[in-house]
Amino acid sequence: MSSAQRERPHYLDHAATTPMVPEAVDEMRARLAEVGNASSLHGSGRRARRLVEEAREQLAAAVGAEPRDVVFTAGGTESDNLAIKGLFWGRNRPANRRRVLVTAVEHHAVLDAAQWLADHEGAEVELLPVDGAGRLRVDALHDSLAADPDDIVLVSCMWVNNEVGTVQPVAEVVASAHHHGVPVHTDAVQAVGQLPFDLGALAADAVTLSGHKVGGPVGVGALVVRRETELVPLLHGGGQERDVRSGTVDVASICAFAVAVELAVRQQDAQSARLRALREVLVAGIRTVLPDAVLKGPPASAGPDARSPAIANVTFPGCAGDDLLLLLDAAGVECSTGSACASGVPEASHVLLATGCDEAAARGSLRFSLGHDSTYADVAAVVAAIGPAVVRARAAVLAGTG
Repeated sequence: MSSAQRERPHYLDHAATTPMVPEAVDEMRARLAEVGNASSLHGSGRRARRLVEEAREQLAAAVGAEPRDVVFTAGGTESDNLAIKGLFWGRNRPANRRRVLVTAVEHHAVLDAAQWLADHEGAEVELLPVDGAGRLRVDALHDSLAADPDDIVLVSCMWVNNEVGTVQPVAEVVASAHHHGVPVHTDAVQAVGQLPFDLGALAADAVTLSGHKVGGPVGVGALVVRRETELVPLLHGGGQERDVRSGTVDVASICAFAVAVELAVRQQDAQSARLRALREVLVAGIRTVLPDAVLKGPPASAGPDARSPAIANVTFPGCAGDDLLLLLDAAGVECSTGSACASGVPEASHVLLATGCDEAAARGSLRFSLGHDSTYADVAAVVAAIGPAVVRARAAVLAGTG
């Protein structure tokens, strides 16, 4: 049987990447057939430039930003690195600032960029603690900000945690940091299309967006960064993107990215309600089959706005998450043990450990994440497969093979 003839898997790993929406596919297909370097001065180049600028305006309008503040990149990882390293280099000279404040549950694109600065540039990285739900302890942030604020380069706090779905108090972080004159970066790749999104109201200094998290292409993203922000570029060359991100721009991907973001923001209310209902059915079904399964992140009492409607991270006592993932995969269900960027590495999730979860429990977790094409059939497939998978995974642990 060919791969095209096989039954479609039940895909519940949208936080890692989500399929392109048809509107973005149509836009990208149309632009791929056109020629023109957006930096060229002839007619084809000018047409390409116009398409890029129209996409910049489209994306900015959708997220509540100024078009001049949108810098296109190759994706979320580059945008995070540009923000963390660029702000560090821009603000520590000649002031010689050293302190970089990041939450302990950031994506590795932020954590590793900050650690690189510590290893190579003399940065002092402070990991801000979170509570048991994975939410930043704002009191700890206030204490860190009050302790010599003139030595702080930046604060980085993600908007929505990619592993447990916790919504962070980003507006409060921005207000507190700005009170001390400290800029704020937020990785918002899991927030677009999931939560109300208005960067003008948020007033963060740098915001990371990614195409393939919202139904756009892989390999394109943006850093929405205020023009007055002191930012040193990572890449040098042709001076594209106001000399912040050199490199020939990918016109087709940028156009498709803008279409996907606009659609995600426009459909956010209805889509979030639909995904929240799916997630609740999923969690209830798992708990019916396995009463000892534990949903991580904010409790129900925190209200629906405390977590992403699309993410459910569940720990299964006595199991190894990698075993469970492979057993579910064999049953036609695709999910994750956490951040896709760290998959294949037998280490407990740094996010769960930061919430106070012990290492054994952290190793026995799965992340189910929903998206625009998720259905009740996908949820039902998980509920049907999870019981037998847990039985086998626990047996493997007891036998010493898991």
